[in-house]
Amino acid sequence: MPSLPLRRRAILASPALALATPLRAQTWPTRPVRLIVPFAPGGGTDVTTRLWAPKVSEILGQPVVVENRAGAGGVIGVDFVSKQAPTGDVLGMATLSQIGLAPGLPQPLPFDPVRDLTPIAPTVFVPVGLGATRRALAVNTAQELITLLRDNPGKYQYGSAGVGTSGHIACATFARAIGADVVHVPYRGSGPVFAALAAGEVHYTFDIASLLKPLEEAGTAKILFMATDERSSLVPAVPTAREIGLPDYKAYSWYGVFGPAGLPLVPGCTHIADPLGGVGIDTMTTGSIGAIRPKIGIDPRVTGPEVMYAAVTEGPHSLPAVPYGKVPSRFR
Repeated sequence: MPSLPLRRRAILASPALALATPLRAQTWPTRPVRLIVPFAPGGGTDVTTRLWAPKVSEILGQPVVVENRAGAGGVIGVDFVSKQAPTGDVLGMATLSQIGLAPGLPQPLPFDPVRDLTPIAPTVFVPVGLGATRRALAVNTAQELITLLRDNPGKYQYGSAGVGTSGHIACATFARAIGADVVHVPYRGSGPVFAALAAGEVHYTFDIASLLKPLEEAGTAKILFMATDERSSLVPAVPTAREIGLPDYKAYSWYGVFGPAGLPLVPGCTHIADPLGGVGIDTMTTGSIGAIRPKIGIDPRVTGPEVMYAAVTEGPHSLPAVPYGKVPSRFR
């Protein structure tokens, strides 16, 4: 099994030192690192990864090439990562969808999140809101949308980045919470969903406020509520789920960096590697990315690989302060 040298582990054990010391002299990496995004360009996972990659490249002293491999709700891209040699040359950004939700779907996964992946570090926690199309709906409030959906079972559609994704579950749990029958239309990522929403091909979706806000400003969609306890600083006029009468409804996602199984172990932490853990923590909370992060509506959940490991082995609820709405039984 390939392993990183002890000196490399010691450097990454100190995030401050990792930031201060380019690792060009180390054994890893000796070639460009491919960072797989399991969705089409334009979604929250893609945007976050592209923010993170240049700083990581600077620190590692090698190019970090972001590569989109979309399909099956992100499963295709994560499966690709799981099938790579454990050299650290190919890593991937996975989400709650593939790690915490997809294993509960009826369709078997081509990989086992515990057996076939190495959790490296969580990057961000992502609160989401409901965006409704302006092209095909004449609603201005969440209450108006709820009434419309309840009174017209099976007539309206919601879009998601794929079956079993956090957006899919958010839309499905919302429909269940309000007692409505709404049709699911899956796409290959958030980017295509936004295009469909703007065109009126689907009637609503859930995603992060920073990606829905441009649609609202263009007049093609409207953010009706945020599925959180507190209002978003990005869209302070938008009410929360509690404020629209759904106090128990919350939805979110998280993104984390994973590698294939067999990456080097951190002493004392079974099955946890740390080739980028310290780097991930600092790059997402400090400097230029730390300044941008609040503006795009993402919060850090970067307490190290131990937290990511717990999220895989104990379930997505192990990430701190990350609640979720009640999930329909077929998704459990």
